[in-house]
Amino acid sequence: MAKVAVEWKDNMLFEAKHNDGDFMIDNPTDGSESRGMSPKALMLSSLAGCGGLDIVSLLKKMRAEVANFKIDVTADLTDEHPKIYKNVVVTYRFFGSDFKKDKIQKAVDLSIEKYCGVMEMFRRFTEVTVNVEYIEQ
Repeated sequence: MAKVAVEWKDNMLFEAKHNDGDFMIDNPTDGSESRGMSPKALMLSSLAGCGGLDIVSLLKKMRAEVANFKIDVTADLTDEHPKIYKNVVVTYRFFGSDFKKDKIQKAVDLSIEKYCGVMEMFRRFTEVTVNVEYIEQ
């Protein structure tokens, strides 16, 4: 069973605790500086992190490692409340040279089609587009 304990600290700041670590959740409405990530930003981060962990692990097993790997996730919010994400775009950027593109694409496909549970959860409420880019270094 998954469990996260969340405690209100002050204003709009909450501290989340999990066996894997702690983090702050914040969404100030008074114009003050944020001291943590908003709940919706955490969702996008989870989507990127889930795929990233899968892909790095798969690339290592396939002996198709890259020099660097970055993930961008963008999304629009609906206009009506409750505001949810729509038009989510995940862009995987691989940096290096002499790419094993077939293995990299296979790792991406396995993540988005089989392993990444967060991707599947997003697909239950919105369309997700995935892009793969290769940047020679």
